[in-house]
Amino acid sequence: MPDFLTSVRDGAFYGWPYSYHGHHVDVRVQPGDPARVASAVTPDFALGTHVAPLGLAASAGSDLPAPFARGMFVGLHGSWNRRPKSGYQVVFVPFRDGRPAGPAVELLGGFLSGDGDAWGRPVGVAVDTRGGLLVADDVGNTVWRVTAAP
Repeated sequence: MPDFLTSVRDGAFYGWPYSYHGHHVDVRVQPGDPARVASAVTPDFALGTHVAPLGLAASAGSDLPAPFARGMFVGLHGSWNRRPKSGYQVVFVPFRDGRPAGPAVELLGGFLSGDGDAWGRPVGVAVDTRGGLLVADDVGNTVWRVTAAP
């Protein structure tokens, strides 16, 4: 089941525990509830399976170049029990008219060694008052600051 990014609407039902990503029934839940599954909202954007998105920040106020002007930065902490590992990066999801509009773009990577060992795992993301993107890394015990090239 993919991790996702979606708008939150008052009164909307997002599936849990009966379904995931819209109308995909979770057969482990017994008894099921077909009426609730039928009313489940499909998320706006799939981020990938087991990427563990733990950080989210709007790009407003960022000094990064134009391709990163409208959208969301997402810190993908990553899966520890998958082969190949997934996540371990910060991606940018572009928006148009307030909704995701295009594939996620890797903004910051390099957190995995060639052998798949974690050098870092992005947790939180935030845009600072000078327009830089801050990325908290709970394996490297570091806060990275991403800015536009001078």
